[in-house]
Amino acid sequence: MEENEGVFQDNQVVKLTGINESVFCRSCGKQIRSDAEICPHCGVRQKNNSPTLSPKNPGFAAVASFLFAGLGQIYNGEFVKGFLFIGVQVINLFLMILVVGFFTYPIVWAIGIYDAYKTAEKINAGIAEA
Repeated sequence: MEENEGVFQDNQVVKLTGINESVFCRSCGKQIRSDAEICPHCGVRQKNNSPTLSPKNPGFAAVASFLFAGLGQIYNGEFVKGFLFIGVQVINLFLMILVVGFFTYPIVWAIGIYDAYKTAEKINAGIAEA
């Protein structure tokens, strides 16, 4: 009888591990198995196998870019993009002499804040890498 109980317990384990909950693909939104590494519909990797990055604070990234465009990108680990934002804003400061900088500076500034915030959210979700 104990052998039957052991078999029963083994069958229970098999049944429990055979349960596959379904989730939705983070790219195409179609229903897939929860243990799927790649979506069979769109081919996007679902689980990030790279070492986890330290979580980024989207609010801090936005405030850093609020102080000066590019600082939030640097905080997120996007150094090239951050220095490009800084370079463009320095050029915009000089363009204020020609008045056009008064229009371009706030546009680039707002884009920098938005980009820093959204990128930090994507890094935390595992969608983007820094």
